Amino acid sequence: MTIRVVLADDHPMFRFGLRAVLEQTEGIEVVGEAADGAALLALVDELDPDVVLTDLSMSDVDGVTVIQTLARTHQVLPVLAMTMHADEVHVRAALRAGACGYLLKGADALAIAGAVEAAASGQVVLDPAISQQVIAAYAGSDERDPVAFPELTARETEVLRLIAVGCRNHEIARRLGIAEKTVRNLTSSVLVKLRVPDRTAAALRAQEVGLGSPMP
Repeated sequence: MTIRVVLADDHPMFRFGLRAVLEQTEGIEVVGEAADGAALLALVDELDPDVVLTDLSMSDVDGVTVIQTLARTHQVLPVLAMTMHADEVHVRAALRAGACGYLLKGADALAIAGAVEAAASGQVVLDPAISQQVIAAYAGSDERDPVAFPELTARETEVLRLIAVGCRNHEIARRLGIAEKTVRNLTSSVLVKLRVPDRTAAALRAQEVGLGSPMP
């Protein structure tokens, strides 16, 4: 059976290379590609693929939000995150949103094709470069660490976690691949939802539930 894949990334040349890699593998067909999250959601509705492979840092609707949306609307559809980000914030956000796997863009052709085949068969796929990080994170988790603030979106939680480790707006923007204005808007939303007066109070709330652990 042919595995029908939809892929999304905002860099045309990366999409071109990724399509070429996948279509070299017998039994995999790329049926659609998108440059942003909104287009990806529309393609999934239209094409009903077997696997989705998406970047996390895209304009319009980001990859984490896309994964969350697909987890609600297409519950059995495997979604693989493929990104340049290897830090804990992005890994946790993608997996908690519902991704069945996490690949880094440095992965070779065999690993990428194997990940798509594994995802299609219902397996969880982790890039070797981040698997130990994920194991360590779960081994060190405790009662405080699950979804501590369900009122926050995945992106707001990412921002809160970075605030908790002392990152300023420009650093948060750089890490998450978004504009500083977006960071300011997300921070304001976090403060409102947590009912705290400022960033310091938000950081303290986050640290109380274990969101303030050091990151690379």
